Amino acid sequence: MSAAVKKYLLVIIACSQFLQGSAKDFPVSLFGISSDGVTLNTRSIQFAIDYIHQQGGGRLIFDVGRFLTGSIHLKSDVTLHLLEGAVLLGVLNPFDYDRNGFTALILSDNQQNIAITGKGVIDGQGRQVANNVAALVHKGLIKDLFRNDRPEVEIRPMIIYFRSCRDVFVSGVTIRNAAAWVQTYDQCKNIRIDSITVDSRAFWNNDGMDIVDCDTVTVTNSYIDAADDGVCLKSHDPNKVCQNILVRNCTIRSSASAVKFGTASLGGFRNIRLIKNKVFNTFRSAIALEAVDGGFIENVEVDSLQVLNTGNAFFLRIGERINGKNGRLEDIRVKNVFVEIAASKADSGYEYEGPIEDMPRNISPAVIIAGDYKCFV
Repeated sequence: MSAAVKKYLLVIIACSQFLQGSAKDFPVSLFGISSDGVTLNTRSIQFAIDYIHQQGGGRLIFDVGRFLTGSIHLKSDVTLHLLEGAVLLGVLNPFDYDRNGFTALILSDNQQNIAITGKGVIDGQGRQVANNVAALVHKGLIKDLFRNDRPEVEIRPMIIYFRSCRDVFVSGVTIRNAAAWVQTYDQCKNIRIDSITVDSRAFWNNDGMDIVDCDTVTVTNSYIDAADDGVCLKSHDPNKVCQNILVRNCTIRSSASAVKFGTASLGGFRNIRLIKNKVFNTFRSAIALEAVDGGFIENVEVDSLQVLNTGNAFFLRIGERINGKNGRLEDIRVKNVFVEIAASKADSGYEYEGPIEDMPRNISPAVIIAGDYKCFV
């Protein structure tokens, strides 16, 4: 075979590979999805996701523009890719959101190999949506306990709620303005979250990230500014464990606690590493480990933690809040820590500040509580 023929065949192969690769990318314009910020795209975006899923997978590419939508359901082997300048915008009408245990803008249940990537923005318009939910409760159109003059977290839409999913990747995007918890991963396995920005001080319960009874999770190189807990590990199921979690090289601010285990702690937490993280202007604790629902916390490593202006460095607690069964903490290792405790309220001036408490946690740098017994360090 001559050199010219070989070169020709290589070009053909390269072009074929390029075409195959590019065939996996589907621009939103193909599906008539509008970028004007006014047209409601829920059904056309869902059609695109379903179509790509049926074709064996690929990326739905959002170019520059504002894409208004209600709830969409992400399917296996589909990536939502938001280019810089693209904004996926949550609609203001609460009736345009679906509920699967919790309400959310982007839902996925029992799917695998799903992703949200790019340098674009997902904006839940949470303050307006939450206020609209409250108005519907007042009208009697939505039933709710309406405690503390606000709707329960289950009926206010999160931005992301993934349950029982596997091989999840979230990278690059900015997620802002949720009406409830910003993003929740519930009983999922193999999650990678990298280089995202969370900017959500829109309403109460704006946890930056909730990891619930998941196995094998990495959260790296991310910035989280939240009205409620920054990174919150939970265990909702007494038969499940939240385990094998790494949070590394993240910067976190919170009007509650920066990293919190619990308070929901029915099962347990195991093999958690918090490495080289920074915390600032945080109302309660930089790190809070709370086993109060009969669950356990074991094998936790905190290394190279820098904290500037927080109410409390570490808050460790076991108790029997729900079922009369004490939790347990063991094998907790902390090293290479620098902490500055605030002389006054650490989150003063932020929207939705932490509440003024009768016994604020920053009466001392750290607190250990076993049942009704407290040790202030």
